[in-house]
Amino acid sequence: MIKFTKMHGLGNDYIYISKVNEENVIAEEKLPELAKYLSNRHFGVGSDGIIIVEKSNIADFKMRIFNSDGSEAEMCGNGIRCFAKYVYENKLTKSKNISVETLSGIKYITMQEENGIVSNVTVDMGEPIFEKEKIPVLIDEKNFYKNVTVQNDKNKNKIPINFNLKVLDKTFDINCISMGNPHSIIIVENVDKIDIEKYGKEIENNSVFPEKTNVEFVQILDKENIKMRVWERGSGETMACGTGACAVAVVCNLLGLTKRNVTVLLRGGELNIHWKTENNRVYMTGSAKKVFTGKIEEI
Repeated sequence: MIKFTKMHGLGNDYIYISKVNEENVIAEEKLPELAKYLSNRHFGVGSDGIIIVEKSNIADFKMRIFNSDGSEAEMCGNGIRCFAKYVYENKLTKSKNISVETLSGIKYITMQEENGIVSNVTVDMGEPIFEKEKIPVLIDEKNFYKNVTVQNDKNKNKIPINFNLKVLDKTFDINCISMGNPHSIIIVENVDKIDIEKYGKEIENNSVFPEKTNVEFVQILDKENIKMRVWERGSGETMACGTGACAVAVVCNLLGLTKRNVTVLLRGGELNIHWKTENNRVYMTGSAKKVFTGKIEEI
């Protein structure tokens, strides 16, 4: 039997399984299939994926993320907020300030707690990544880049802004960056009118994205508020995406559409994103909720 806790950040829901203190012994090769099985909303628990809590040699904890299709993800903003709540409320740590090892590096977290319950969590999401090789995206620099000066950047990065991508019957202006995982941001007039399943899937799997991509459709409400829908790589449309909200906030500021401190409105709720001038790092603050705990037979 596997012990688990289901949690969500703005409706972006994951099943948390702890391997700390050998609470659950699961073979490494079984994790992708386990993610598919548990994530199934008809035959499993139902989620956007599973998150494994492990020990780390370089941080307080290690977080591993498996999407509902079994693929392993580098990072999840909503998932890591719930991860912090999980380790604190399960008494795996007494500190409200922790470090977490992920495939996109170590993330630093501060929790707001009252009477032993974590409500809001702030995550230092690190610096945005603009180099096309690191995102990665396969586009022709001379045709699709424009120079944008980035704070604390030794070179004037050539950032993939506003390149045209033909998708089925439409051509989209794509803006690409990475927050430890790849994001493609598209500014639209009304996010509610986008057929996200039709276009999101096609963009995610387009050949210009060798590691696929998350896709964010964005509507600018004003200088401090952004509305967003997201098609997540490996999961489809989700209620929210933390790394996506960070990526969107950075790109919208680079385009001169918003300030550096914004509220991102997602289907599942709101995130505050602050891209700080003094250190070029992006900070995300939002809620984390526990849904229920249980046990399930391993496949």
